[in-house]
Amino acid sequence: MKPYIHRVQYYETDMMGITHHANYIRWMEEARIDFMDQLGFPYAKMEAAGVYSPVRSVSCEYRHPSTFGDTVSIAVSVEAFNGVILTIGYDMRNETGETVCAARSEHVFLTKDGRFVRLKRELPEFCAAIEDCMS
Repeated sequence: MKPYIHRVQYYETDMMGITHHANYIRWMEEARIDFMDQLGFPYAKMEAAGVYSPVRSVSCEYRHPSTFGDTVSIAVSVEAFNGVILTIGYDMRNETGETVCAARSEHVFLTKDGRFVRLKRELPEFCAAIEDCMS
């Protein structure tokens, strides 16, 4: 999969000119949506099938600051998937290759009324695509 590229915008920085920490979580979502598109399962397609994927948890380790105008490359990887919980890793690097943030998010899959979805039965192609990313 191709990494997602994000250019740091002025409004994403604080008074010190450094990217505000909350923006990295937004970038994770942008990268995750791009990853799903590349996988062939856009979020809109999943939602049309009645499957929603809320975030269960998020963790970020901020290693090096990014600033206005920086280009951040976000590599997305599947760290774990058990058919119920999907754990995604994010390696965010600046133009010089330094890691600015190492992060992960966990997602579950639910119906609109909040019931867990049996993905292997409901979306077997999605499961296969995710499992292919793990090998």
